[in-house]
Amino acid sequence: MRGRAILPRRLSCPISASMTENSTLSPLTSRDRVANFVDRPAVQNFILGVILFNAVILGLETSDVVMARAGSLILLLDAICLGVFVIEIALKLYARGFAFFRRGWSIFDFVIVAISLVPSAQGLSVLRALRILRLLRVVSVAPSLRRVVEGLVNALPGMGSVFLLMGVIFYIGAVMATKLFGASFPEWFGTLGRSGYSLFQIMTLESWSMGIVRPVMEVYPYAWMFFVPFIMITTFAVVNLLVGLIVNSMQDAHHEENNERTDTYRDEVLNRLGEIEALIKSRNDAGKG
Repeated sequence: MRGRAILPRRLSCPISASMTENSTLSPLTSRDRVANFVDRPAVQNFILGVILFNAVILGLETSDVVMARAGSLILLLDAICLGVFVIEIALKLYARGFAFFRRGWSIFDFVIVAISLVPSAQGLSVLRALRILRLLRVVSVAPSLRRVVEGLVNALPGMGSVFLLMGVIFYIGAVMATKLFGASFPEWFGTLGRSGYSLFQIMTLESWSMGIVRPVMEVYPYAWMFFVPFIMITTFAVVNLLVGLIVNSMQDAHHEENNERTDTYRDEVLNRLGEIEALIKSRNDAGKG
């Protein structure tokens, strides 16, 4: 028990000394300091607040009454918010250099801010109207929203197969509906395109019963044998399959993020332990010499 109690006391001094010497041997550069400052949670929360505040300002710009009373103030606040975004991007560019463009979310932020800097000249007013896209930066700042988008993007390959299956089902249904109901209801099923659009409306359950199916059943009493299975297959089976793919992709993205954090923390601990071991070894060698 005494040996175990003495051991931490012996290690505490070298560890603290090694950490002190490590900080003196490898001081942080100006880029490292800027990177640490930009990545602070307080700074990220501040940027998030500016994004939400700027979204409110851009919404107020659409009101003629508000602009008539406080238009100059609103434009000034909008310019201040844009200045904050430009300073943030500039700091990140200085801290990370060309590595800034290796991250997709960084490129996204850069493009959004660049669009906001386009002057409202002739033919470019549409780009100025795209300033509201700054609100999309909430996705890159908030980790939870970022996981949702990453899960959606990762689900696209699997969703492609589901969309192909749905396209086949719609094509078969459109051909059958045109053949069966086109003569009596040409406005809904007169052509392949109209049949496809009507079936899409039925799939969304928007006025499908009183608007389309029941009028058709007045002429074709057994039409429900076509529409009900179509709704069961498309609305409840295929759509839920899409939702399941997106949820699974979001869970996978969350697990990958947790694994990345764990690996990063483990590498940092191993690097520090290696530096401590090297410093202790060099001290021992110096003491023997």
